[in-house]
Amino acid sequence: MSWLKKLPNSRAEASGLEWQLLRRMPRILLLGTLLPALVALIARVGALDPAALQMVNFFAIGVVILVWTLVLTLSLACFIIMVLKGPVYEADSYPLPDADRPSD
Repeated sequence: MSWLKKLPNSRAEASGLEWQLLRRMPRILLLGTLLPALVALIARVGALDPAALQMVNFFAIGVVILVWTLVLTLSLACFIIMVLKGPVYEADSYPLPDADRPSD
């Protein structure tokens, strides 16, 4: 029994925006992590009072977590779109009970 048996007349759709976005994700992740870290480092070097420094650190951590979450969510959506654009596979077939007739 083959798990992934393609249907005979199925075809894959052309790739679109999802591949362009997936290629950009590592760069977005890197920049989205390094830029807030750089801002926090500059604030540490500068003469800021402890309350302002803590606020800058919280902001930087929040931006990094936001960027990571967005990159993960968008990458997952792109992967789902890639799978949906692929060829059609036959699922395991089994007879369904007829709902119109009561079972004997």
